[in-house]
Amino acid sequence: MKLKADKKIFGFGRNVFISGLVSFFMDVSSEMIYPLVPLFLSAVLGVNKSLIGLIEGVAESTASLLKVFSGWFSDRIGNRKWLMAAGYSISTFSRPIIALATGWQHVMGSRFMDRFGKGVRTAPRDAIIAESSEEAYLGRAFSFHRSLDTMGAVIGPLLAFFFLELFSKNYRMIFWLSMVPGVIAVLLIVFFIREKKAVSLPNLERPRLTLRHFDWKFKFFIIIGGIFALGNSSDVFLILRARQIGVSTVMIPMVYLLFNLVYSISAVPAGMLADRFGRKRIILAGFVLFAVLYYGFAVASNVRAVWILFGFYGLFMGITEGIQKAFIATILPPDFKATAFGVFNTVTGIAMLPASLFGGWLWDHVSPSATFYFGSITAILSALLFVILIIKIRAIPSIETS
Repeated sequence: MKLKADKKIFGFGRNVFISGLVSFFMDVSSEMIYPLVPLFLSAVLGVNKSLIGLIEGVAESTASLLKVFSGWFSDRIGNRKWLMAAGYSISTFSRPIIALATGWQHVMGSRFMDRFGKGVRTAPRDAIIAESSEEAYLGRAFSFHRSLDTMGAVIGPLLAFFFLELFSKNYRMIFWLSMVPGVIAVLLIVFFIREKKAVSLPNLERPRLTLRHFDWKFKFFIIIGGIFALGNSSDVFLILRARQIGVSTVMIPMVYLLFNLVYSISAVPAGMLADRFGRKRIILAGFVLFAVLYYGFAVASNVRAVWILFGFYGLFMGITEGIQKAFIATILPPDFKATAFGVFNTVTGIAMLPASLFGGWLWDHVSPSATFYFGSITAILSALLFVILIIKIRAIPSIETS
């Protein structure tokens, strides 16, 4: 299903641009909360690191199961917009739960509901972007989306920093205020996203929830993504590590702001470079950079190092997140894009549960550094497997490279 071409906004298709704005406002909402959640759990509710890992792992992994079903369902019914709107609405209305929380169970419920919404919306949204873009500019389109998404993640921590001072570290007030940009995001989808209805043809195969539509390239990349995700535990551990090393509570949102600022600034240039010089090279560089970064977090001993590492972590996200999706879009059959994005997001999301559980266990029972040593090792393994994938693609003449 190809969306009807429409007037471009700043050189991007209407749906690509509006999807970017939607993600901008939702990330303002999410990132006003996210850097404060581990601090709220540990300082206000007295939760240990293993339990924090459980909360994040369950929220990310269990809700990620929905991504594959949402993608498949979107392909099957030929609709993206309303699934996308439903997902953003669910996340927005998770905010009152955490604002009223009196125990870790309530926080888990809010986090699960938020990620549940993400599971519903992600695959249909990615499919809209892919279907609204020319293949030659997929890297630019996805990276533009990631850039606006992450710019929201810059504004969110900045607002959190401001409100922490204004409301004397009243976490709950910030949680309530985060609903406002979430509501704006939902309204943008309802009134501005346009999608062409799928044409119903008698012989058109309705997508089934199966991997038989995809060849070995996609399946191999799914395995690589899963292995990498096993070591990529929740970012709450980066925040907790920063606090442990000496970053003050008030400055935590600013450290996270730096991460998101670099992420946002680097995403579009990285996407343009990937479209011109090859997406596979950029993805490989990202795996290697992550391995170095997590080793850095393992051995860091001063606040200055934390700031530098968070900056480079933003660069890692900028050169990998959107480009991985652009790479996937080039190795998929055209009628199963949402299903494939759903499968990829589900596999990597499910891996967050063991990743966060094991990360929390290593922190509590071995050392905080052990959490990051493990992530560095899995990133190196992922890089080696990706090299094998590149070699196999080049060895088969009939396969298109990108």
